Amino acid sequence: MKALLVIREKEVREGFVVERVVWQLSTPLPGCVHPFKYRLYCGRGGKTVVRYDNESGKGDHRHAGHREHEAPYAFTSLESLMADFEMDVRKAME
Repeated sequence: MKALLVIREKEVREGFVVERVVWQLSTPLPGCVHPFKYRLYCGRGGKTVVRYDNESGKGDHRHAGHREHEAPYAFTSLESLMADFEMDVRKAME
C-alpha cells in the first residue's frame, strides 16, 4: 500500500505558523509501533517553537523551545497526538 495522506493543514494564528501533516503507512516506521508518519510544526519568524515528528529510526519525539530540546513522545493514538500538539501550541502562544 502506498502512503495515504490523512491530514495536511497549514494556518497562521497570531503570527505563528501551525502545520500538520500525517500519512498512514502499510507498516510502521522503524522505532514506531503505529502505522503513521507525521510532522506537526509550530513556529514563528522562521524558528521552531514546538515540533512533533517520527523520522525513521528515531521513533516518536517532540522538539520544544528555541534550542529545539528533543524528548521522546509516548504515542497512544492519532487523536491524542493531535490534542497534545494543540495543547503545546496554545501554551506557546500565551
